[in-house]
Formats: sequence, C-alpha cells, structure tokens
Amino acid sequence: MKVIMTGGGTGGHIYPAIAIADKIKKEQPDAEILFVGTRKGLEKDLVPQNGYPIEFITVSGFYRKKLLKNVKTMRDLAKGNKEAKEILNRFRPDVVIGTGGYVCGPMVRAAAKRGIPTYIHEQNALPGITNRMLEKYVKKVFLAFADGASYFKQQDKLMVTGNPVRKNFFRADRETSRNALGIPEDSFVLMSFGGSQGAGKINDVMLASLAEFQKRKNMFVVFATGKYYYYSVCEEIKRQSLVTGDTVRVIEYIDNMPQYLAASDLVVSRAGALTISEITAIGRAAILVPSPNVTGNHQYYNAKSVSDAGGAILIEDGDFTEEYLKKQVFELMADRKKLAALEYSSKNAAQGDAADLIYREIAKEVFQ
Repeated sequence: MKVIMTGGGTGGHIYPAIAIADKIKKEQPDAEILFVGTRKGLEKDLVPQNGYPIEFITVSGFYRKKLLKNVKTMRDLAKGNKEAKEILNRFRPDVVIGTGGYVCGPMVRAAAKRGIPTYIHEQNALPGITNRMLEKYVKKVFLAFADGASYFKQQDKLMVTGNPVRKNFFRADRETSRNALGIPEDSFVLMSFGGSQGAGKINDVMLASLAEFQKRKNMFVVFATGKYYYYSVCEEIKRQSLVTGDTVRVIEYIDNMPQYLAASDLVVSRAGALTISEITAIGRAAILVPSPNVTGNHQYYNAKSVSDAGGAILIEDGDFTEEYLKKQVFELMADRKKLAALEYSSKNAAQGDAADLIYREIAKEVFQ
C-alpha cells in the first residue's frame, strides 16, 4: 500500500497530515507513506523530524491585490503540475490525501485525473479556497467543524471528523506533566502562545500584565513568545527589571505542546484550527484571540465554534487589553467552578479521535 500525504505551509496543515499518517502506519505497518510539500513551508523540517520522507513541488499563492505577481504564480503552478505528475509516475500511490495549503492543488488534481482515490481534510470552520476548488475531484471531504459544511456544494461528500491530533494530546494529564516540566502542583498555571512565529498583540498584553501576575501567590506563567519576538520580549523584560525563573518561564517555542497544555489551567492563544483542536483534546479553558490578519477572518469562526459550546472565552484582537486579561485571569483564579465548567465544555467540544474516523472511512475503499 502506497500513500501520498500532501499539505503544507503552516503547522495547522502539517500536523493533521502527520497524525493521519501515524494512524495509517499503526494499522498498516507495511504501508509506504510519502509526503509532498514545498521548500518554503514548515513541512520541510517537521515531516522529517517525525520520521517520514518528503518530496517537493513548486507552487505559490495567488495575489488578489497585486495582480502582476500572479504571472509568477501561474509559472509556478505549471511547474508544480509537471512535478506532481512526475512524483505520481515514480511513486505510484494507491491513495492521495490532502490537508490544505496551495501544494494540495496540483497533487490532488493530478491523482484524481488518473483515477487514484483522493481525499481532503479541511481544518478550519471557514474552508480555504484550495479545498473548496478540490471538492469536485475527491471522494470525501473531511471537516473539522460542522460550520464548514455550508461552503461546499456536494453535501454527500462531507463528513465531520474534527481535526486529527497526535495521540500524546489524549494521553497527557496535569499532574504528570507538571512533574515532568518542574511546575509546582499547587500553582494556577497561565500559558500564552501565538504560534511558531508568535503574536505581537498577545505578547504586548502579556508583557504589560507580567508584573501584576508575579505578585499573585501560587501563580505560574508560561510565556511562549514565538521565534520572531523572543529576543525583543527578553529585552523588554530586562528593561522593566522583571524577574523570571521561579514563577515565570519565558520560552521561544514549545516543542512539547501536549505536556505544556496539560500542565496549564488557562491558555491564552490565537485561534488556529489545530491550536483549538489540541486545546479541546486535552480539555483546557482558553481565552482565544483570533488573528485579524488571516484570510476570511477564519480564526474568528474557529474560536466561535468553541466559545458557543461554552469551552472558551472569545475576545477580538482590538478589544484584547491588559485590563481585560487581568480581569479574566483573576476571576478564574478565584472561581474554580467557572474554570472547571470551561474545561468540561472544552473537552466536550473536541470531536474525538479524528485520525481514526478518517482512517476507517478511507479503509472502506482503499485499505483492504
């Protein structure tokens, strides 16, 4: 059995693909799995780190405002289509599974035209343009959020599965994780992060609130700045003479996300689809601050789906302030019943083992 997984650009497209691949390998140990991405995306590092081979094709996004730049985009697409066909000729997959990003287009289309079974997974409540264009080529569209169904025409192809997340998110628990990370068991743990590169607004509000947080007894802060902002945040902490160490941990990037999420009481983050799926898989209360700088404001719809279920507090970027954050944090520290209710609803908002659902659906036709 040969499988091509294609998706890339951000971790939100790549980690679900890895989770699906891991499930296939667990059920079909002899399966050969090849990832196809671009050299510009995070997949070039993340996929090999997780033990899978990867090949690359050329593809880039369309510009809606700078139309002249689309000349290069069209050249890239032509080259990418040719490279996709070459990979199919060489690898000869039995199935192609796409998880979003521009790279999916050439691979899924080329495979479908050859009669190879194709499937796509959409992580966001507001589906991306690539997946909407690929709908007609695939046998099934797997959705992370039921809200995304209205954006597709062929309703009989849709299946709500949730977002595939790695098994570690379902296994992590608070006590074990705190012990492993050296975090006091009796602390109220606040964790903030804004993705691999970071979120300037979240970092600014955290910096403004840090002095007050440090005064609170039994409070522990995990402040993940993102790679882009790490040094500037450290310089600002130094300038303000803030003390880090015993109760504040400033880190650039979180490699062991399952442990840190499990160790937390409250999470402050952007509302990327994968982030939300990981938070709800563990069942953590969250303050979600959707990025205003994403296509179609899709992070807002991601956050709203969990907020409407009672599992998170949704605050838009322009309204997220130092005063707002401190008020919410201190209220939840004082009202553990409200915090527990958020955790309960967060866990209930999780869709379950999406990778298992996706595998079983594809297995009906392919893995026999």
